[in-house]
Amino acid sequence: MPSLRPKSLSSLLTVSLALLMLPLLLAVSYGALQLRQLSKDSDELVRQSVETARLTQGLFQNITAMERAASLFAVLGDVRLAEAYATSQASLIETLDTLGEQGNPSPLAGDLGRIADTLSRIDLQMTSTGSTQAESVAVMQDRFEALWQQAGELAESTRELTDSRLAELEFRTSISQRWLFWALAALIPVGLLLAGIFGYFVLRPLRGIDRAIAELGQGTLSRPIQVEGPSDLEALGRQLEWLRGRLLEVAEEKNRFLRQMSHELKTPLANLREGTDLLVDGAVGPLDDNQREVAGILSENALKLQHLIENLLSYSARQSQPERLDYSNFRLPSLVGTVVDAQRLALAARDVTLDLEVDEILIAADRSKLKLVLDNLLSNALKFTPRGGTIHIHGHMDGEQAVIDFADTGPGIPVTEHERIFDAFYTGSAPQSGPLKGTGIGLSVVQEFVQAHGGTVELRQGLFPGAHFRLRLPISSLREPSGQSTHAA
Repeated sequence: MPSLRPKSLSSLLTVSLALLMLPLLLAVSYGALQLRQLSKDSDELVRQSVETARLTQGLFQNITAMERAASLFAVLGDVRLAEAYATSQASLIETLDTLGEQGNPSPLAGDLGRIADTLSRIDLQMTSTGSTQAESVAVMQDRFEALWQQAGELAESTRELTDSRLAELEFRTSISQRWLFWALAALIPVGLLLAGIFGYFVLRPLRGIDRAIAELGQGTLSRPIQVEGPSDLEALGRQLEWLRGRLLEVAEEKNRFLRQMSHELKTPLANLREGTDLLVDGAVGPLDDNQREVAGILSENALKLQHLIENLLSYSARQSQPERLDYSNFRLPSLVGTVVDAQRLALAARDVTLDLEVDEILIAADRSKLKLVLDNLLSNALKFTPRGGTIHIHGHMDGEQAVIDFADTGPGIPVTEHERIFDAFYTGSAPQSGPLKGTGIGLSVVQEFVQAHGGTVELRQGLFPGAHFRLRLPISSLREPSGQSTHAA
C-alpha cells in the first residue's frame, strides 16, 4: 500500500498549509453564510415591521371612516353614505387579509376572526329595518366600540409578533456568535497541533542536515550522514554523505602523503645533521671562525627541519589512530634543560636572552611527547622574538597543577587570531624570523598532546609584551606509575 505521506518538501509544505487553512476557511465560510442569512432576515423583519405599521395605521383610518359613514347613514338613511361605508369596509377587509398573510397559520387568526364577526354584525345592523333610529344609533355605537377594542388588540398582537421575531433573530445571532467563538478557539490548538506535526517532519531532517554540515565544517567525519524525511531532503543528505566520503578520502590521502614525505625526508635529514655535527666537532679537521659559523647555521636549520618533520609525523599519526601515552618518571627542569640545550645555538645566533625559572617538579608523563610540546613552544618563541629579545620559561606548582609559562618579547598574536591559533596548518599573520616558514601545526600538536595528558594550554595577555602560552598539567595525571601506558581519545 503506497504511503500517504508527502514525498517532497514542497508537497509537505503545501499539504501542511492546506490542512492549516482548511479549518479556518470552513469557519470563515460558515460565518459568512450565517452573517448573510442574518442580514437577510434582519432586512425582512424591518420590511415587515414597516409594512405592519402602515397596515395598522390604515386599519384605524378605515374603521374611522366606516364609523362616520354608518352613524350618518343610521340618522339620514342616505344611500351614498351606505356606499361610502361599503368602500371603507372593502379597504378594511383588504388590510385584514394582508395582515392575515403573515405566517401559515397566521398568528393573528383569532384577532382577525373576531373583527370579521363584528363586521358581520355591523353589516346586519346597516340593513336592519325593525328598530327605531335611536335604537339603531345606539346599537351601531356598541358594535363600533367592540370593533375599536378588537382593532387595538390586533395592533397589540402585531407588535408582540414583531418583538418575538426580533427576539428570535437576536437569539440566532447570539448562537452564531457563540459558535464562531468556540470554532475559532478550537482552531488554535488544532492549528498548533498540525503545525507541530508538520514542523516535526520538516525540522527533524533540517536539524540533521544542520548537524551534518557543522560536523563537516569542524572536520568530524566519523559519523555517517543519514537524513530521513521528504525526498529532496533525503537527496541532500545523500549528497552530504557523498561529500563526507570524499573528505575522508582526501584526508586519508593527505595523511598518507604526509607520512610518506616525512619518512622520505628523515633519511637525508639524518645524514645532514650527522655531517654538520661532524663539522662542528672538528672530526674532519679544525674549522676557522667563518666555517664554524656556517656549520652552526646548517646545524640550526637542520634542527628546525627536524622539528617540522616530527610535527608532521605526529599530526599524521594522530589522524590515523588514538594517541598512545607512555608514562615515565622524570624531573621537569631536566626536560626543559634538554630542550634548551638543543636550541642554544639558535638562541646565541639571534642574541636572545633566556629567562629560565623552573622549580624542581618530579612528574610522570610521556617524556617524548612532552619534550615535543616544549620544543614546539620554544621554537615558536624563537621565530617571533626579535634579535636581542628575551624568552621567558617559568615552571611552578599551583595547587593540584603544574604550571609552565612560555612567553617572548615579540609582536604578540592579534586578538582576531586567538580562536584559530591552535588550528592545524594555521600560520597567522605575524612576521617570522628566518627564511623557513612554519607549517602551522606546531601549536596544534602542543594542544593535543597537553590535552592527552589531561591538561590545558591557553593564550594569555597582559603579563608579557609578546605571546604568552600557559600549560597546566593536573597532578592526578602526573602521578601515574612508572612505565604505565594509557590511551587518550
